[in-house]
Amino acid sequence: MAKDATNPVIICAALTGADTMKNNNPSVPYTIRELATEANKCIKAGAAMVHVHARTDDGQSTHEIDRVQAIYDAIKEKSPELIICLSSAVGVFKTAEQRIAQILAVRPEMASYNTNTMNFSIVDRNTGQIFFDYVFENTFQMLQDFGKGMEEKKIKPEIECYDIGGMDNTMLMAKQGFFSAPMNFNFVWGVVGGQKFRPDVMVAMKNALPENAHFTTCAVGIEQFPANVMSCLLGGNMRVGMEDNTRMPNGELAKGSYEQVEWCAKVAESLGRPIATPAEARKIMGIRKK
Repeated sequence: MAKDATNPVIICAALTGADTMKNNNPSVPYTIRELATEANKCIKAGAAMVHVHARTDDGQSTHEIDRVQAIYDAIKEKSPELIICLSSAVGVFKTAEQRIAQILAVRPEMASYNTNTMNFSIVDRNTGQIFFDYVFENTFQMLQDFGKGMEEKKIKPEIECYDIGGMDNTMLMAKQGFFSAPMNFNFVWGVVGGQKFRPDVMVAMKNALPENAHFTTCAVGIEQFPANVMSCLLGGNMRVGMEDNTRMPNGELAKGSYEQVEWCAKVAESLGRPIATPAEARKIMGIRKK
């Protein structure tokens, strides 16, 4: 298929979340060196951006600024062109201050901006048995404070929407004027407490985007692959990685997030979408120099 050079696809790799552990897949990175090495493999595979949760050496999620800064610096040292999007979700039981303080201190080019207060749990999808129940809090006060703080530091929000209501929440806060254009949304599918991937809902969310906005798709588990194919078809971007899914489409454990990035690159190639370089991704998403 001929490539449409006017519509490159941005591939993001979510290297490790707050909960995915080495017992899920031994390739999940914890240490500073592991994260920097995996990020470098991802940019070589076609990723323009990595989404990063900081972890301690034993795999615990952390908001400690020194650790977050060390991980950020190590990734930049090994892959200076790579865009780093730090997570403001961090992990369970973190306060709003702990979540945003590390973002404002490190000042990455992008950071996640979560838009819904919602159930965010671990439930057996076959039986409905609840293993861990949690409410992920993102109040309007937090949306305001996080948004203003990121804008003041010229940090571009990656606006995480777990359903179409998250888009409405964001646009309500946007009336205060602290989101610089273009806005960049990430449609999240498959979280227990969020929405299942449904193609018609993705179309509805795409149609609800504000003018000149961009969207990326990520999805948990087996929904990761079909959701990203559709995102690419609709002109959106693609996010894969160990945070969301530890396996490949054939069910085998992924060798790393980079192997899923390689899969994205093949999908984009087959659909005629060129892969955006980090420089192109910065221009598309409106990332500002500090």
